[in-house]
Formats: sequence, structure tokens, C-alpha cells
Amino acid sequence: MWRILRQIARNGIRTETAPACGDALRVQGPLLHQEVLAILGRALTIRQVDAGSCNGCELEINALNNPYYNLEGLGIKFVASPRHADMLLVTGPVSRNMEMALRRTYDATPAPKLVVAVGDCGCDGGIFGDGYATCGRVANVIPVDVTVPGCPPPPIDILRGILTAVRRGTPAAVAGETHLRGEMR
Repeated sequence: MWRILRQIARNGIRTETAPACGDALRVQGPLLHQEVLAILGRALTIRQVDAGSCNGCELEINALNNPYYNLEGLGIKFVASPRHADMLLVTGPVSRNMEMALRRTYDATPAPKLVVAVGDCGCDGGIFGDGYATCGRVANVIPVDVTVPGCPPPPIDILRGILTAVRRGTPAAVAGETHLRGEMR
């Protein structure tokens, strides 16, 4: 124990400096929370579905729950059941084994439901594309409202995709698919 403490004292603290808070993160929480309540009438609940991804997108989605992004403070929650969800957040190319499960999850989500495809694999199949093991992009299996490209996309882009879908409020089955890159940048 003493040896470890001596080493710490000798080396000092070796960490990175905190990132500067940019304009992208200056989201007015109370105003956004009121907007979500005005559109949905309640807090937004999301069911995240991994349809066959490498878990890179899941790590970025998990970062949305940390204090830096504070998704819960904006009135947006993740739920375990699609029956309690307003939105599906789908990652990865849809594997053949997950095709039926994704359709059942979509069918179990009460209307009106929103779908956001996250990551290059969810948007266009990524490096996997269509093949014997995958159905390709999420839109090949269920209707998609907004796509968030990136491999993996940063948490702020995922948050923008969620908010874009909520602000539109019209499901893809009615309105047609929208690509986030063309809309937000």
C-alpha cells in the first residue's frame, strides 16, 4: 500500500482536462422539457433495441444518461418494455435472428410511435450491408422517422435525432423517413 501511495505522490495526477462546454450542449432544459410535455402530454419514454450492433452505439447512448448530458433531467427516460415506450431507438444492422423480434417490438409499442435508427449500420447497413446474416438497415424491417449517422455517432447527435423526431411528432409510417444529416447540419 505504501509503495502505491509513494508512486502516486511521485507521478502526480495524470488525467485529461475536462472538455470545454460548447454551444451544442447549452440546451435549455426547462424549455425543452416543456416542449416535450406540450407535444406528447407526458415525459418521453424510449425503448432501446440492439438489432445486431457492435455495442459502439450503445456506449454513446449510455453516455446520454451521465450528468454531462442529463437526459433524465430533460424528461426523457429509457424503459424496459416496448409497451411503455413512445419511441424506439434502434442500433445495428438488423440480423436475421433479430428481424422478427424487432417487428414484434415495433408492434408492441403503442401508437403513435417514433423510430430513430442510430449509427451507420442502422441507417444504411454499414459495413455489413444486406447479406445472408443481415437484413441491412432498420428501414428494411420497420418504418424509420429519423436516422442518426456516424460510427458511432456522438451523444449530442443522438440527442439531436431524438429531439428532431419528437418535434416532428409524425410517425414514419405516415410521413416518410428523414435523414438527420440533411436536416440538422
